Amino acid sequence: MRPSIKQVALEAGVSIATVSRLLNKPDSVSIDTASKVNQAIEMLGFRPNFTGRNLRAGRSHTVGVVVPTLSNTVFAQCLQGAEMAARQLDYSVMFTATEYRQQDESAAVELLLAHRVDGVILTVNDADASSTLDVLDRERIPYVLVYNQPQLSARPSVSVDNRAAARDAVTHLIKLGHTRIQMLAGQFHASDRALQRYHGYRQAMHEHGLQALTPIEVPRHTYTELCYGYLQTFRDPLQRPSALFCSNDLLALSAMRDLRALGLRVPDDVSVMGFDGIPLGELMDPMLSSVAQPSEQIGELALRTLVRAIEGPQDGQAPAATQILPHTVRLGGSVRPFKSRS
Repeated sequence: MRPSIKQVALEAGVSIATVSRLLNKPDSVSIDTASKVNQAIEMLGFRPNFTGRNLRAGRSHTVGVVVPTLSNTVFAQCLQGAEMAARQLDYSVMFTATEYRQQDESAAVELLLAHRVDGVILTVNDADASSTLDVLDRERIPYVLVYNQPQLSARPSVSVDNRAAARDAVTHLIKLGHTRIQMLAGQFHASDRALQRYHGYRQAMHEHGLQALTPIEVPRHTYTELCYGYLQTFRDPLQRPSALFCSNDLLALSAMRDLRALGLRVPDDVSVMGFDGIPLGELMDPMLSSVAQPSEQIGELALRTLVRAIEGPQDGQAPAATQILPHTVRLGGSVRPFKSRS
């Protein structure tokens, strides 16, 4: 059980009203009393429950952002979009990263809430089975998911349709004549987005009467170190796929590097398709083909949606729980029409 405001008051030897005044109007409490209450708060690990009147009275005009990593610029772009929108609405942004560790999601949110943020924008491992989101729901703390696309719940989110976007990317490869297409991804259990994209890959293959190959899962979603053991079978032209669909652009760029290290050419020997449309991919030679998602717009819309939840919609209408933005398939030189290996 979380410590209550009553326990803090008992520990500090003051009234509940005094603790409440300190939390909402620190200047209204004497230095000595504030010191006692703060010591009790620290000892008990107390955090205010931001519900109802307490939330409205104690607004900080600060929102928290929790993302898996900033090494993938897709999340940095999202953060930039959120921060630009926050400035226009007189809000500030605090952010932290979990490095795809599910056990760190709750701690990251707790840290932000301890700094009295009014709400949270976040990406979690699994939007349908998240203890962190369960806590936010239970305490009625406003939040909006980004990139997550809940399948079994009506949790608020802003995303592209991950499954449909992956299906479109793989369909494009199939229309170019590729029939042996394999997917490269991080661990599916650490990213519901990657899993949804895998389902999109399988859907495209099934719709065209093709066999879906066993996906290649690597330990890191932003795989960067030179370790191409997972590609060793690609040395045999009869074993390797003609095209590789990657669950994000950093994996695609790493795969292109590793294929070159094996003496293979992109796209002559293997075509490579990414997902995210990060600007870095456009600077590569060959330019990376990718599913482009509007990351800055995702961040901006998530921030505006969150503020409406914090302040209440001005028009009396709440936004839809799931907001899907359009994606595009960006064509580059990393993909070419299939040519027989005879």
